[in-house]
Amino acid sequence: MPAAINILIEDDRWNAVQLSALCDRAFESVFIDQGISGKGYEISVMACDDVRIAELNAEFRDNPMPTNVLSWPEHELAPLVAGEAPASPSNVISNPIDAELGDIAISYDTCKREAEAAQILFEYHLTHLLIHSCLHLLGYDHETVADAGRMENLEIKLLETLGIANPY
Repeated sequence: MPAAINILIEDDRWNAVQLSALCDRAFESVFIDQGISGKGYEISVMACDDVRIAELNAEFRDNPMPTNVLSWPEHELAPLVAGEAPASPSNVISNPIDAELGDIAISYDTCKREAEAAQILFEYHLTHLLIHSCLHLLGYDHETVADAGRMENLEIKLLETLGIANPY
């Protein structure tokens, strides 16, 4: 069973997207790959627009520009050495019952624009970004070349298991 997913729709255009099903599918693929039972964990997803995500980006990253997705991990799972695997949540969270893994904000405008520019289905691009953000909640990042390569390869592998072509 995947994590409990709390979705807050701030932009009505998201109502036409099967966001809950895409979150379930994307997050479950990450949990299965990482050998994690999602049961007991929670992830909050805010489905917003470019205006809102630019506000969040300014507040949390000092960058007042819109972006596709932002993630806020609840727990520090990042490895101490670049390129190594992050810690499993079960090794860090003593009681995973209703344990928040973190929050995700995703912008409809930027996601739509990027999908159109790449000439890929919106749902495929969205799935990629959900996988990407879930990996961030689990301690993955792309701050170094080693970490970026590790994360990108994992995303490609996970998307392939879902029948989605390499987006890179």
